Amino acid sequence: MVADAGQVWPRADGEPGGGLDVLEQPTIEETTSEDRPWVVIVWNDPINLMSYVTFVLQKLFGYNLERATALMLDVHEKGKAVVSSGPREQSEMHVFRLHEHGLWATLEHDE
Repeated sequence: MVADAGQVWPRADGEPGGGLDVLEQPTIEETTSEDRPWVVIVWNDPINLMSYVTFVLQKLFGYNLERATALMLDVHEKGKAVVSSGPREQSEMHVFRLHEHGLWATLEHDE
């Protein structure tokens, strides 16, 4: 049974005539935080060919050859590149798919 705010209930200890407890309206503190997107990072590795990394980026993210090549060069020259950003679940799926293709990838909050 659900009580309304201010409803009177008999005491839980069952004492006759022992008085009544009053159910008070609970207070709820609402806080909001900024929902920062997650980024998917592909890291450089000594195993995969640059052409393969470009191919995987085109296949998984739909990037054209120019964009995929630029990201691959960032991975090769800078050691990493952000290849995607979005909600956590989507980013986790991207990381999983990159792992399935043999690339080293992680996700983290965007800064």
